Amino acid sequence: MRQKCVIATGDPEFKDLLQFNNDAVTRGVEAVKRGTPIFCDIKMIETGILKKGHKCKIMCVLGLGEDIAHEKGITRTSAGFFALGEKLNGSIVVIGNAPSAALAVYQLVMKGVKPVFIVATPVGFVQAAESKKKIRTLEIPSITCIGTKGGTPVAVAIMNELITIAVQSSYSPLKE
Repeated sequence: MRQKCVIATGDPEFKDLLQFNNDAVTRGVEAVKRGTPIFCDIKMIETGILKKGHKCKIMCVLGLGEDIAHEKGITRTSAGFFALGEKLNGSIVVIGNAPSAALAVYQLVMKGVKPVFIVATPVGFVQAAESKKKIRTLEIPSITCIGTKGGTPVAVAIMNELITIAVQSSYSPLKE
């Protein structure tokens, strides 16, 4: 997984930024094998995630909460996650772009919503590092990266590697 993220970023040092929490790879692979729905923050992730080898439905939340975004003055991606609310229970959440979306998911989890797995790699100088740090404090298995680096290519690389591992017949997380 580290190699795929290095290739996605063109940054050899990126391998040292990845953080795996709460048996993340095993739990992520199990979720893919079960066909767990995937909710992501932007269309690029929805488009980039492999469509073969799994039965996970992939859905971008952007635009799902337009009324919430307008009413509360928040980003469309965070509003999309708020609009889904408890529908995130038992899902995979993938955030590669919007720190505000990662913070929204964090808030939802603190209120009792329970995705089974989170990938959070938003990039940037405004709340990116802080949002990923908050995700790492949750008991939910997650893969994040430290600091301001990250982005959609990283999130897609992580999910595609989990899918690749899941389809390998020799890998069975239940045997570990």
